[in-house]
Amino acid sequence: MIRTRSSHSEGSRLRRFGPLVLPGVWGAAAVTWKLVCPLAQQPGLAMRIATSALFFSVGTGLVLGIRRGFARELERMRAIAHAAQRVVLRPLPPRLDGLALAAAQLSASRGAEVGGDLYEAAATPYGVRLLIGDARGHGLAALGAVAAVLGSFREAVHDEPQLGGVLRRLDRALARHLRDRARDEHPAGGAEEPQHPAAEEFVTVLLLEIRADGSVRALNCGHPGPVRLARTAEALPAGDPLPPLGAFPLPAELTPYSCGRLRPGEALLLHTDGVEDARDAGGRFFPLDAVLADALREGPVVPAALVERVHTALLRHTGGRLADDVALLVVRNDRVRVPAQPAEPGLRRTRPAPYPR
Repeated sequence: MIRTRSSHSEGSRLRRFGPLVLPGVWGAAAVTWKLVCPLAQQPGLAMRIATSALFFSVGTGLVLGIRRGFARELERMRAIAHAAQRVVLRPLPPRLDGLALAAAQLSASRGAEVGGDLYEAAATPYGVRLLIGDARGHGLAALGAVAAVLGSFREAVHDEPQLGGVLRRLDRALARHLRDRARDEHPAGGAEEPQHPAAEEFVTVLLLEIRADGSVRALNCGHPGPVRLARTAEALPAGDPLPPLGAFPLPAELTPYSCGRLRPGEALLLHTDGVEDARDAGGRFFPLDAVLADALREGPVVPAALVERVHTALLRHTGGRLADDVALLVVRNDRVRVPAQPAEPGLRRTRPAPYPR
């Protein structure tokens, strides 16, 4: 293992300084030529020009080599960050248990693809469960809280029969993350229990469950509610909001709120507050209702197309300068109930003969 790490480190070092080898050789040859060669020591304007041109070319080569090395290193770091971000906030499948899905995020931090917003969906024996949330802050600084909540959700949705049990698992996972981070940052180095940073860090979440009959139930922890897209866009009530995760303890009873039924062909839009809070240069808020109304007038909702449309309108409205991360998740009910088929004329349904004992 030590040899493997050592060889990997040496290979990385060689790749980093490889572009400087040739300019370095040129520079050594130029210095040697200037100090040893009698022709280079002769006075005259022509020789001075030739010497200056030689050293200028060597310096240019060194600068370009350093720049090329930094560019390669930056590209490698971006590829690593991209792979890590896709593991944390992985793409959703286009279909899940009869539902069409699409989701995407826009980060307010330049160069980051994942920030403080999160989303996930999973098909479980209890229905399709959806999560969208917003960690305090934006960009890579909030990635730890996002990873803690998403990791807990991906396990809890399959283990917990009640939606309230899933929410408690998320709350406990975030609390552990905050305690561990506070302990690492404490000057005592973990010798004593640090003060819990609950007043500073929190995550708002909206937890939904869509059952086989299309009924929708929700638990809302300080997050914007869902929007139902049918003939018109309608904001659905999600019950009295609970406190954000990490801010205050959850109540003893967690009863999901019934949001009605998502009929075949209808869709739900889930979003973070970065959509509602986005402003243009004149301070005007983003007209989400108008964008959704225009999309519905053009035909049935296509989740991926709607996500792209809203993102494009957001960037146009803000001039590409987002003040907060933005996440969107669109789910459409594609389940079709097949009516019972009548028996063919002249045929009489009979019960199968009992199996002989």
